[in-house]
Amino acid sequence: MTNGSLATVPLALAEGPLLGLPLDRLWFGLVFAVFGTFLFLDGFDFGVGALFATRRTDAEREQLLAAIGPFWDGNEVWLVVFGGMLFAVFPEAYAVLFSRHYLLMFAILGALIVRGLAPEMYEQRHDETWQRWWGRAFVAGSVASPFFLGVFAGNWLFGVESAASAASLLVGLAVVALTVADGAAYLGLKTRGDVRLETRPLGHLAQIAYLLLAVAALLVGSRSSPYVAIGSAPTLGLLGLTVLLAVVHVIAGRAGRHYLAFVAVAGQVYALVALVATLLFPLIDPASGLRIEAAVVSTLALNLTTIGATVLLPLVVTYFVVLYSAFSGPVDEGDNYA
Repeated sequence: MTNGSLATVPLALAEGPLLGLPLDRLWFGLVFAVFGTFLFLDGFDFGVGALFATRRTDAEREQLLAAIGPFWDGNEVWLVVFGGMLFAVFPEAYAVLFSRHYLLMFAILGALIVRGLAPEMYEQRHDETWQRWWGRAFVAGSVASPFFLGVFAGNWLFGVESAASAASLLVGLAVVALTVADGAAYLGLKTRGDVRLETRPLGHLAQIAYLLLAVAALLVGSRSSPYVAIGSAPTLGLLGLTVLLAVVHVIAGRAGRHYLAFVAVAGQVYALVALVATLLFPLIDPASGLRIEAAVVSTLALNLTTIGATVLLPLVVTYFVVLYSAFSGPVDEGDNYA
């Protein structure tokens, strides 16, 4: 390729989107898909952490820690990918969202730090008092993380400019309930015996709580945010799908079809994120009225980012396929956190 040809490449990339695709809309969907992946994968870690409080023996607590030990830090990669994508493609939305809710961002980071540090410290000393307090920290971080993430999502969706609103607090509680259902379904796959039997009904109760809290959040939030069209066909379709998946989750769990139950909860997580994206579109920041096409980067930057993502994202996915394949199968009582 000649120097003249090389010089024309940036000019060609600046002329229009790759292959004439609506890249701004595709990236909007991809950003939320990545956030959904994080909420699903790290969601079962959060749920297992919350259920840690229900275990009575050291062996059962170690079994729960062993179930998530190989995965939890890797699962948080998707949160980094989400933030990186939002910054790279919609920098103005990233700036206004994170600056408006910077205290909430610190709360999320603090909760994630506590959640990550607690199991490591828990294993450092086999002292009853030491493990009791670090066990409590693990539970607190595992509950606070999805709660603050849910509040952030609620603030984003309903255009809340303050620290929180009644609707965003309900979203936070709904996300906590969903992660508990996710964690219980995951333990159905990864554990046997009393842990599986005793956490399953807790997951079903959390499932019911999630449905009630999600509906309440939508009803309350729609009153303060008139652009949130909860009666539209896509919204009603996603709500109907969520209810259907909730029924599948409960029936499959009771029938011992743990993989199907886990998939049903996963579907609900993605349906929730899809619902948020659907209610937002075509806005990306309702509080300021910022639309997708106004927030997206220049055509050249968007095309280059798209090319980079087509290379990097498959590598990230491959890493997770290898990780979950290497540590597939259930953990037994007596297995330890690593």
